[in-house]
Amino acid sequence: MSHLLYIESSPRKKRSSSIEVAHTFLDAYRHSHPGDEVETLDLWERELPCFDGDVIDAKYAIMHGQSLSEAQHKSWRAVEQIIEEFKKADRYLFSLPMWNFGIPYPLKHYFDVLVQPSYTFSFSPSIGYQGLVTGKPVIVIYSRGGAYGPGSGGEALDLQIPYMEAVLKFIGFTDIKSIVIEPTLGPPGMKDKAMKEAKEKAVRFASF
Repeated sequence: MSHLLYIESSPRKKRSSSIEVAHTFLDAYRHSHPGDEVETLDLWERELPCFDGDVIDAKYAIMHGQSLSEAQHKSWRAVEQIIEEFKKADRYLFSLPMWNFGIPYPLKHYFDVLVQPSYTFSFSPSIGYQGLVTGKPVIVIYSRGGAYGPGSGGEALDLQIPYMEAVLKFIGFTDIKSIVIEPTLGPPGMKDKAMKEAKEKAVRFASF
């Protein structure tokens, strides 16, 4: 039995295009993988540790090989728990809207917690950076009000897909599949067409 972790980052819920397509994927996935565990992490509901005070002091103490105080250890444990929950999954699904050309701030916060040396990546002078979350597939569902794909003229403003792919590759992912829904704020016919195509792709990907 595999464990699929679905990470949701839109606050719009029933009005969200990315969530709607994600649910299409999950319905098809449960049908084709009836024995798998599917866990949902709603980043608008989950409290994430802030990187200040004892948390940031603990991070740098670890980086410099120093021992942690009791308060630092307790604070850092919240970071470790988030990382452990993430790494225990076998497969991943992200859904996210574009915000100001990038990603929603709770998702950025989540990655700021996840991306930690010796937990999700390592570094050595001889090898450089190496991701530690390897051999696991991930599917990312993107929704965008405008059009930013190839030939749209808005490619330079797309900081959503490049960031997601950069951070996922940095921590070790190589099997990354994308579903893009755009433009969601265009004429009704254009959005309907984009949603139809995205849902068809989601169903195909659900057999991974």
